[in-house]
Amino acid sequence: MKDRILSVDIFRGATIVLMILVNTPGTWSAVYAPFLHAKWHGYTPTDLVFPFFLFIVGTSIVFAYKNKVADSNTYKKITIRTLKLIGLGLFLGAFTLSFPFFKDFADIRFPGVLQRIGVVFFFASILFLNFNWKTLVGIAIFFLIGYWVLMTIIPVEGVESTLDRAPNNLANWLDVKVFGTHNYKADYDPEGLLSTIPSIVSSLLGIFTGLILTSKQEKKTRILIGVGGAMLIIGHVWDIFFPINKALWTSSFVLVTAGWANLVLALIYYLTDVKGIQFGSIFRYAGANAIVVYFLSSFISKIMGMIKVGDTSLHGWLFNTVYVHDFMSMQLSSLLYGLTVVTFYCLLAYILYQRRLFFKV
Repeated sequence: MKDRILSVDIFRGATIVLMILVNTPGTWSAVYAPFLHAKWHGYTPTDLVFPFFLFIVGTSIVFAYKNKVADSNTYKKITIRTLKLIGLGLFLGAFTLSFPFFKDFADIRFPGVLQRIGVVFFFASILFLNFNWKTLVGIAIFFLIGYWVLMTIIPVEGVESTLDRAPNNLANWLDVKVFGTHNYKADYDPEGLLSTIPSIVSSLLGIFTGLILTSKQEKKTRILIGVGGAMLIIGHVWDIFFPINKALWTSSFVLVTAGWANLVLALIYYLTDVKGIQFGSIFRYAGANAIVVYFLSSFISKIMGMIKVGDTSLHGWLFNTVYVHDFMSMQLSSLLYGLTVVTFYCLLAYILYQRRLFFKV
């Protein structure tokens, strides 16, 4: 990718690092509140992490495809990358240590984080290649308003739809009908089918930011702040009618998270690309192999949870032996474990970067 913008690389890497941190505490029974997802409506700092990544996927699409032709070769490359991401996600959901190393078919989760990244990347890339920014704005608005209408107007099996976690929630109902036992929870999946529609908009909003960054506009920092602030305001106003909710990926959630993403990216852009201040190199290293680092962290964490050590897992034994002490709270111990995991993968990313090993998924 030519003409790289340093702040985009730092933002991508920092997002992956945060994804690993919030996914690997020492114990889920003792986690500081900001590192937990909201129980249903509302949002925490942790709820920003995944939409931040989809946002920066969109921004990166601009750099990767702004000079590409919408032909069969480009579509083939996009499709192959999409299938790789979906395949890695399905593998994570299906793998087990016992022969034949895959769960029973009925227990395999079909949706997932990598699967959603793959699907969102596919549609966002195709849309970017075929439409100008004005048409993309119209598509984004249509998707957001359309999703709002679907979720609040259409009854579920004759019962008025709800946005609560209930059988007559349209998104939850559809996931159960389509995926059955292949969901994250018995009654819903946070990366479900219907909620993928607004998640595509998260990436489209990242595309608009990428277009701003690659334009000849002056005062790009101010533009990003203005756009981000406007999204935050509109999203929080919309929250009154269509609550901010990550599990449902509501339209208000899309705008609020993209608003924060623009504000954070604006700050990083101003410090690095405008003022030339050098910082965040470790995040740049992590961002260079973002998907590989995330996949390895998820895969190794899963294995450590499966390996038995006495009455607990290798993960549990390591946490209780090294990190749990009477002189510190369990929440602090849990956080320190997560920070150690993050440090390990940052070091791995640094080694890969120094050896110029870049794995494109």
